[in-house]
Amino acid sequence: MSITLTDRAIQEIKAIKTAQELGEETFLRMIILGGGCSGMQYSLGFDTEFDAALDAQYDNEGVKIVAKKTFDLFLDGTHIDFIDTPMSKGFSIDNPNFPSGGGCPGCHGH
Repeated sequence: MSITLTDRAIQEIKAIKTAQELGEETFLRMIILGGGCSGMQYSLGFDTEFDAALDAQYDNEGVKIVAKKTFDLFLDGTHIDFIDTPMSKGFSIDNPNFPSGGGCPGCHGH
């Protein structure tokens, strides 16, 4: 199981942690909120509560990402990037297991 971060995402997460004066024990937690016609919905946030029995931890150049072990099959191969363009700014999640759009059978991929 793997979740990877691009260099831009790593830099942005480190910058946010520094600006918010978050300690080394703070990591990025990824949660799946659900899916539907627009694809999977995710939440990213900082956390310090880790339970080795329930959580899996991944390290990307010193940035720790944690997700529930029950999400392993759903998140394997997921890439997180940070986009900063005139039209949008924020984290972008590319999950090859669930292409965006067409999340429900009645939508026929639109």
